[in-house]
Amino acid sequence: MKIAITGANSSVGKNLLSEIIQHSDLSAIAGVRSEHAIATLPKSERIDNAIISYDNTAELAQQLQGANCVVHLAGILMESKTSSYYSANVTATAAVIAAAKTAKVEHFVFISVIGASSNSSNAFFKSKGDAEQLISESGMSASIIRTPLLLGPNTAGANAIFGAASGETAKLLGGGNYNMCPLDIDDLSKAIVNCCKAQTAGTHIHELVGPKAMLYHEIVSAAAKLMGKTVTIGSIPIWSAKLGAAITSRLKGGGISPTVIDVITIDESVSHNADQDLGITLTSLENTFEKILSSRNSQ
Repeated sequence: MKIAITGANSSVGKNLLSEIIQHSDLSAIAGVRSEHAIATLPKSERIDNAIISYDNTAELAQQLQGANCVVHLAGILMESKTSSYYSANVTATAAVIAAAKTAKVEHFVFISVIGASSNSSNAFFKSKGDAEQLISESGMSASIIRTPLLLGPNTAGANAIFGAASGETAKLLGGGNYNMCPLDIDDLSKAIVNCCKAQTAGTHIHELVGPKAMLYHEIVSAAAKLMGKTVTIGSIPIWSAKLGAAITSRLKGGGISPTVIDVITIDESVSHNADQDLGITLTSLENTFEKILSSRNSQ
């Protein structure tokens, strides 16, 4: 089986490629936007690299030829002067759907986020929900996996947590009083591979979170404890952070905005965790932290 991946140079993409390499019956097309990005990817004779563009559907379809499944990872959390939520999260998804159908790809896997909804007042969550709707209406066999905070070596979430835990005082938005259900990035990669292999008919939405819900400040304190430290938790009022973000994001034309702050401080919760449905055993937060700390110590 050949799996095509968009956004292959993301932390999820590189982790997924490493997982694919472990399966002798799998190969991959690693889609990225530049030659520079290719240099960051895992190397294997079973990985074909491709520079892709979402502006030319016919060309994208050519690059997806031979793939049995496409995993669409590309997207943004923070807007910029050149990329909006609509262009990066909705229009690009529409292009990949069209290209996948032209290339006769058998299954579509989309990595979404807990909270995604076309009815959301938050522009990021709405864009993810709109992308999900495009997939559901495409007629393709598809798996949508909604994810929480993802943790693993070199992920943005892990860098933020261990960065905060490294000081004497960690100043967190709202004092870190919001629930999170961190998911090990290795578990997500295994779930994606299982979706690609199963290729269940129709569109299925899976909400996949980690095994334990904790307040964010408890997660930071747990990371500090693992490093043999004690950290004092401070608080940055969310209203003041959003005010500052509104000003700076407007001046810069993107970056951390009130929308982003709402995303990262939302309570993560699901009514049903899809770990068993997706055939995976969840990694404990403690084991995830040990992998992250081992990686940081070896750098």
